[in-house]
Amino acid sequence: MDGWNWDILWDDATRIGAAALLGGAIGFEREWKGHWAGLRTHMMVSIGCAIFVIAGLAVPGQHPEDAVTRVIQGIAAGIGFLGAGTILKLDQKQEIKGLTTASSIWLAAALGTAAGIGEYALAIAAVVVSLFILGVLGPIEKVFERRQARHRKERDQADRHKSERKQENEQKTAQ
Repeated sequence: MDGWNWDILWDDATRIGAAALLGGAIGFEREWKGHWAGLRTHMMVSIGCAIFVIAGLAVPGQHPEDAVTRVIQGIAAGIGFLGAGTILKLDQKQEIKGLTTASSIWLAAALGTAAGIGEYALAIAAVVVSLFILGVLGPIEKVFERRQARHRKERDQADRHKSERKQENEQKTAQ
C-alpha cells in the first residue's frame, strides 16, 4: 500500500478552500441583498467546479491539459442550466428578474475553476472587480431603472391620451 501523499492533500485542500472563500464572497453579497441564490449556493458551485478541475488535472496521459480544457468547457456550458433556473419572466411586459443572480452563479463557477487550476491572483482580482460591480454599480443601476420606469409611465399616459382622442374623433366623424 502506497503512503499517503500529504503534499497533494494540502494542495487540493488549499484549492478547494480558496474556491469556497471566493465563491462565498460573491454569495455573501447576494445573500445580504436577499437574492435567491446566496452564500451556500455560490460556495457549492465554486467548490464543485474546483473539484472537477482538480480531477481533470489528475487524469493520467500524455496531454493532461486536454482533459482540463474539456472539463472547463463542460463547466462553462453546464453551469448555464443552474443559472437559467434563477431567471424569471414576471409578466407580459419586458420585466425579467434573476439575470444578475444567474451571472453570479456562472461567476462562482469561474472562480472555482480558477482556484482549481491554482490561478489565485486571477480569482482574487475577479472577486474584487465583481464585488465592486455588485455593490457599487447596483445602486447606480437602480437610479436608471427608476428613471426608465418614470419615462415608461409618461409614455404610456401619452399613448392612452392619444388613443382616447383618436376614439373621440372617430365617434365625431361617425355621427
